[in-house]
Amino acid sequence: MADTERTGTNINPRSQGTEDPGARREQRSETRRNQTYKAFLRNLMVIGSMNEEEAERAAVSVLCVLEQRLFGEEAAHLEAQLPGKLQDLLLRCERHLGKPASKFGKDGFLQMVSEDLDVDSLEAERKIRAVFTAVREQVSEGEIEDVIGQLPTDLRELWQRTI
Repeated sequence: MADTERTGTNINPRSQGTEDPGARREQRSETRRNQTYKAFLRNLMVIGSMNEEEAERAAVSVLCVLEQRLFGEEAAHLEAQLPGKLQDLLLRCERHLGKPASKFGKDGFLQMVSEDLDVDSLEAERKIRAVFTAVREQVSEGEIEDVIGQLPTDLRELWQRTI
C-alpha cells in the first residue's frame, strides 16, 4: 500500500481552499464591476481616440464638472446608472464634494475641464463630447433627458450625438 493511502493524506485538491459562497459572490460582483468599467473605458477610448489613462481622466473630469451643474438628486440618479468603479472615482472628486450645485454655461464647463485635463478649449470640447456620447450609451434615455433638462441651451448642445 502506498504511503498516501495508509496515512490518508491523499486529499482531493478541489476540496482544499474552498471559499464560502459569500466570498465567491463578492468576487463575481467585483469581476462584473471591473468588466463593466473596462467596457465603458474601451468604448470611450474608441469614441474619443484616447488611451486608457486619457479616457479615465476625461470621464472623471467631465462627469465631476457635470455633477457640479446638476441640482437636487439628479447627480445621484445619473451616477446610479454608471459603472460602479466610475461611481467610486466620482465620489472622491474633491472639486464638487459637499459643494452645492452652481449655474454656469458652456464656457465655464469648457474652462473647468480644460484646466483639469491641461488641454486647450477645443480639445476639452472634443473630450466632453466623447464622454457624453459614451455616457449616452450607458445610461437610460430618460435619465439623459432629465440631465439635459437642467442645462442651459449652450451646454445641451454638447450632448448632441455627433462628435
